[in-house]
Amino acid sequence: MEVFQDMNNKINFTQKKEKFVSEKLDWTLIQSEMRNKLGKDIYESWLKKLNFVEEFNNYILLSVSSRFIRDWITSRYLDQILQVVKTYKKEIVRIEFKISENKQEDIPTQEYKIQDNKNISFIKDSYLQYNRIDPNKKFENFIVGSSNKIAFEASKKVSENFSHYNPLYIYSGVGMGKTHLLNAIGLSLKGKHKVMFISAERFMYQFVKSIKSNEMVKFKEYFRNTDVLIIDDIQFMNGKEAMQEEFFHTFNALLDKGSQIVISADRPPNKLTRIQERIKSRFSGGLVIDIQNPDQELRYKIVKSKSDELNLFYSNQINISDEIKNFISSEIKTSIREIVGAINRIFSFARIYNKTPNVAETKVILKDLLNLKESKVSIDYIQSSVCKFFKISKNEMLSSRRSRYLVRPRQTAIYLTKILTSKSLPEIGREFSNRDHTTIIHSVKTIEKIKEKDPEMVNNINKLKNQILYNNKENEI
Repeated sequence: MEVFQDMNNKINFTQKKEKFVSEKLDWTLIQSEMRNKLGKDIYESWLKKLNFVEEFNNYILLSVSSRFIRDWITSRYLDQILQVVKTYKKEIVRIEFKISENKQEDIPTQEYKIQDNKNISFIKDSYLQYNRIDPNKKFENFIVGSSNKIAFEASKKVSENFSHYNPLYIYSGVGMGKTHLLNAIGLSLKGKHKVMFISAERFMYQFVKSIKSNEMVKFKEYFRNTDVLIIDDIQFMNGKEAMQEEFFHTFNALLDKGSQIVISADRPPNKLTRIQERIKSRFSGGLVIDIQNPDQELRYKIVKSKSDELNLFYSNQINISDEIKNFISSEIKTSIREIVGAINRIFSFARIYNKTPNVAETKVILKDLLNLKESKVSIDYIQSSVCKFFKISKNEMLSSRRSRYLVRPRQTAIYLTKILTSKSLPEIGREFSNRDHTTIIHSVKTIEKIKEKDPEMVNNINKLKNQILYNNKENEI
């Protein structure tokens, strides 16, 4: 009888263990989600290098091969990774990293398909083997309106008359279509010229990799022998002095030989931070064009075009009413990408539930997108509110002094900035007297730990948060 009981205990223990294991994160699923959410390029270049080590009560431990990789991922993608993880397990509130002992060189594992066209820049014997050109993003499916017409016409002119505007510099906020235009230029020119379309992040990665592998000669030859160099999101070169030096000389070499240079950014050249003045001067010497926020007419065109496009892929047609199209185009004003995302959601809802949503249901489906525009809180306003709450001056809070009565308000302001704005860690650091992103992470973690033990801190944070949001809305009105 005792033996039988012992066997039962073992079975129960095994079942409990299996249940515990089943509740552990499936890192394979998370990797797949990160690839879908952040894109193939970013995943293959950076996130694929993340290895799952261990899961604890409220955080996970990941390993990377170098401090450089860790700092890069932490400063740019940590929030998005954590968001993905929390969709599978909401108890996880932070991610820790360790440097693995195996310090092999970080070489991309992605195998890129080689194009048949020998004129395209990543030919078979190229050491880089990379190009971002997407065959689906062309001039023909770019929707033109008053806000982007000039950028569109200039891009067309460059593709038709090589070196007509050189360099061509296009800037706008996120999701306005500048990457689409850059891609369309590359797509139209690649048949006759050697074209290289690369992100600033990828340029930096290849630069660092070339230094590590002692292949700088190849790197220089490769980029300086292209006919068309297209670089997306140039603002990410900020603060990288050695890379900016190389880019400056590459830029000049290409101009001297008559190559076309096309650049995109999120701001005009003179507003770029931590970019060499001589580089900004070169950018300003070409044609600088901005893409404005889309007007109502353009937004409606995009909604209609995307709806028609999605209907082409499915046999069962989904007829979105004009009322809903007008609602989306009137309510989502800040980003074309958000408009496209809204249409995707509505079509997914319609196919899952086999019904076309009405306006009330559309509001529920898009509630988070619609809330984005309700209240935009500035960092300056957060800082001022915290200073007033703790009765200190703003100069004191932003100073380098480490007195306790200043440190806690400073950490509180950083924490509130992190949760109430969409600013990245480096951006927050710059607004707090150019503090390093690691300082920002430390401040956020410190406040989170204090909140777990101190009800008064929870109360203060809630008071400040409500005060900031409420007063900000009043100011907007």
